[in-house]
Amino acid sequence: MSEDREPGRWYTSIVRANKETAMEFHGVDVSRQFKRMRELVPEAYRAFLEFDQKAFKDGAIPSKTKELIALGIAQITQCPWCIQAHTQKVTLAGASDAEIAETTFVAMAMAAGAAWSHGGLALQCLQEHKG
Repeated sequence: MSEDREPGRWYTSIVRANKETAMEFHGVDVSRQFKRMRELVPEAYRAFLEFDQKAFKDGAIPSKTKELIALGIAQITQCPWCIQAHTQKVTLAGASDAEIAETTFVAMAMAAGAAWSHGGLALQCLQEHKG
């Protein structure tokens, strides 16, 4: 097992002897912990995986578009595992570098919009506080 650490990087990619790459974040080996979750609650774990597969299947929205949406959401929720997984999946689904980059800007606009609208809420609370 070798570790790929770069200065300032908030996660570690671990390349195991079998060439499997796993991500650690804050010292959590996701593969190991997901396996443990599967062992502790197998029915719920299996149900989630089935739901996830159905949610991302081609439907009214193509799976590539669903993966781009998921990547944008992962960026907003700041989930490094989701970012890694959905970047890989959307690339395999045929997304271009430009589509992935544009998704980032849509996510940024959504985050900014949320702050903007909550600013209105803060001003309303201020008015109510002042009476």
